[in-house]
Formats: sequence, C-alpha cells, structure tokens
Amino acid sequence: MITRSKLVEQLRDYQIRSQHKCPALTVFSPKPSLSSWIDVAVAIFLALLFGVLLLSSYITLYLRHYWISLVIICLAIFLPVSLRISRQNLAKKKERRSMLPLSM
Repeated sequence: MITRSKLVEQLRDYQIRSQHKCPALTVFSPKPSLSSWIDVAVAIFLALLFGVLLLSSYITLYLRHYWISLVIICLAIFLPVSLRISRQNLAKKKERRSMLPLSM
C-alpha cells in the first residue's frame, strides 16, 4: 500500500539524486546520496585511493612482481564492491524504518 509518507520520502530521494553535480563520485560514496561536504570528501578520498591502488598494481606488473600486483588488484576490486554493499544495506535500513507504523 502506498502511503503519503512513502511518497514524500521517494520525492525527497528523487530531489536529492537530481541535485548531483558529480554522479561519478556516488560510486565511491558509502551512502546512497551525497548530502553533505563530508560525504563528498569521503568519496573523493576513496576515489583517490582506488586510483592509487590501480596505479600501484600497474607499477608492480611492470616490475614483474605478479603476486603483489594480484593482491593490489583484489583490494582495488574489493573497495567499490564493499561500498556498494554498504549503500544497499543503508537503503534497506531506510526502507524498513519507513515501513514502521506512525504510532511508534
């Protein structure tokens, strides 16, 4: 059943998503939306960390240290995957919270 509060929440989420100036940073954000400067700073830091991991894996491949490169590539893959899982968990918690009755 669609309630008024759920519609308001969806509208607010849509408005927040439509205000994104850097949609590429949302990939590296641990939250579903970039709502504050702290979220943007964390996303920029994680994006730079991802870039450093990729660069260091290329350097270790060039120097023929294959095992070290494999570990670094695995860390670089694990970073966006773990951020996506945390965004999904936060979205589920937010949805569960909105499903509570108004009397609580």
